[in-house]
Amino acid sequence: MAKYALITGGTKGIGKAVASCLAQAGYDLVLTYGSDTTGATAAAAEIRIRHGVKVDVLQADISDQQTIERIADYLSDCSLTLDAIVFNAGLTYRKTLEEMALSEWERIFFANVHFPVFLLQRILGQIRSGGSVVFTGSLTAIEPHAMSLAYGVTKAAVHALTHNLVKFLAPYNIRVNAVAPGFVDTEWQKNKPLEIRQSIESKIAMGRFCTPEEVAGIYKMLIENTYINGSIIVADGGYSYK
Repeated sequence: MAKYALITGGTKGIGKAVASCLAQAGYDLVLTYGSDTTGATAAAAEIRIRHGVKVDVLQADISDQQTIERIADYLSDCSLTLDAIVFNAGLTYRKTLEEMALSEWERIFFANVHFPVFLLQRILGQIRSGGSVVFTGSLTAIEPHAMSLAYGVTKAAVHALTHNLVKFLAPYNIRVNAVAPGFVDTEWQKNKPLEIRQSIESKIAMGRFCTPEEVAGIYKMLIENTYINGSIIVADGGYSYK
């Protein structure tokens, strides 16, 4: 029987690494992306050719409520039953406390918190018994910093969701966990100025950023381990150890 995983934000960064990791393990994939159709198509083709699995991509604006129905309808129309969902897509908002607009604050909350909750509600019937839900949390929910108040607060909410959803998903025999990555060497992080990277690395016991492949392995473990439930796995390399 084919195994299927839905990964939001699955065509770049951590999401793409998770997609490749699951594809290597034989999962067929549905990957959502924000706006870069060319990049998403290329990423899907790369995974498809390398691992010989089915990979479909679907444009999904996670700040738009209508996207919930779009994804649900797609799964239904394709008669897909999911073994795993990875809620990886997220938005950030970098204005200061003094500059923040309520409309943008609400948009980030919708994308990072409301969207996964109500998509999950909508597609519960299409998740296989024994399936797994994995959220992408964040080290910023544990070790706050001044880059984005909205991002840190919404990721703290994601961690709370992980704990609270356990009781609601238990009747469906679905497990729910989260990964809280620290600094992962994705495209965005590679564009940081050298002095900022070095400052961050000096606070990490491992002395370097995490690779996407290292963190992707944690998602796979959470999906396939049949006992871990309600856990948040922090992957920060020993951040702020000194």
